[in-house]
Amino acid sequence: MIDIKRIREEFDATADQLARRGVEQEKVARARDLDAKRRALIGETESLKQQRNSASKEIGAAAKAGQDVSAAKEKMRAIGDRIAEIDRELAQVETDLRETLLMIPNIPAPEIPTGLDSSSNKVVRLVGEWKDPAYPIPDHTQIGERLGIFDFPRGVKLTGTGFPIILGQGAKLQRALIQYMLDLHCQKQGYTEMLPPFLVNSASMTGTGQLPKFAEDLSHSNADDFWLIPTAEVPVTNYYRDDVFDGVKLPKITPESPVKLTAYTPCFRREAGSAGKMTRGMLRVHQFDKVEMVNFVHPSTSFQQLETLVHEAEEVLTGLGLHFRVLMLSSGDMGFSAAKCYDLELWAPGEQQWLEVSSCSCFTDYQARRLNCRFKDEDGKTKLVHTLNGSGVALPRLMVALLEQHLQEDGSVLLPEAIRPYFGADRLVPVK
Repeated sequence: MIDIKRIREEFDATADQLARRGVEQEKVARARDLDAKRRALIGETESLKQQRNSASKEIGAAAKAGQDVSAAKEKMRAIGDRIAEIDRELAQVETDLRETLLMIPNIPAPEIPTGLDSSSNKVVRLVGEWKDPAYPIPDHTQIGERLGIFDFPRGVKLTGTGFPIILGQGAKLQRALIQYMLDLHCQKQGYTEMLPPFLVNSASMTGTGQLPKFAEDLSHSNADDFWLIPTAEVPVTNYYRDDVFDGVKLPKITPESPVKLTAYTPCFRREAGSAGKMTRGMLRVHQFDKVEMVNFVHPSTSFQQLETLVHEAEEVLTGLGLHFRVLMLSSGDMGFSAAKCYDLELWAPGEQQWLEVSSCSCFTDYQARRLNCRFKDEDGKTKLVHTLNGSGVALPRLMVALLEQHLQEDGSVLLPEAIRPYFGADRLVPVK
């Protein structure tokens, strides 16, 4: 959530920055006006309370002197009625202000490309090489059929479209990839692993920015008011909601020492309105596995730490010998809460397209303000922490690219050396 002081004190600059994300000035002006009304009401009620206190003393003194105080008491009752009226009005204004602020996205970093969609994204680098082999590469659904690792029709029977079943050596490969990623993050990159709940409450979804903006894209249980998580970012980041990193009960955050957590979870996304898009096979599914990285960092190093986070996600893909590219997203293509975001996209030769497998974002203090997540700085002052997260990485499209990039002429899929110890073999083989 944006700091209301920024809107109040730098309205024109803030509105201009948010316009890069397609936010209309009227929405920002509504927040400014509600804040002004809130401050006016608080000022009025404080003034009236001072009048009431003074009047109460005067009435007491007059009553002791035997004077008629009925008119003064009536005036004080009127002041009390007005204070009660202001309190009701103030409560509504504060609710309206919070709801308005919750619907305003984060301010984009100045260095990112300006644009309202993916056409303005900037390719930062290409990693690895891809050369088409002499033999044809079918798409992943055909490869998977020969390997016997996917069953899409029975997934539809069990649940519906977008809920694939992964079988046999495919399921084993999925498990191997998850273990490979967690070990890389924890043993080499300094992360602590967490196994969080897969259901969270509304406060958690609000804290990381999924609510109220994206409620229709989420799966909700009305009976308990619980939400199936769309990403491990939600429970892992909310782990420190309403907490202070102080170096006593919680770790100390300094420019040199962020707090880094990683988690494997299944993820659930309804993605309302996605019909007609890229929905075939494993390309867009409603339940999938993902390993997530979350950082809590010092504000002075958050954008620098984002670059580190991107490289940590890249290391997953380079270790698998995959060809990919890194994009800096434009102001209009970023996630709602992000100030700056990089996407990692794998090349899928059978699909003849790039597939996003990771988004790495810096949220500055946007999430922390919603979460009330703070730290004690070098001077002992309590400030909002900065949060980052990145996928390390999402499994469905990783599986697609791995099958297609490592397909051999005999129909087998040669596995990267990094995951052979986890898988127990060097390749996936066609079923007979």
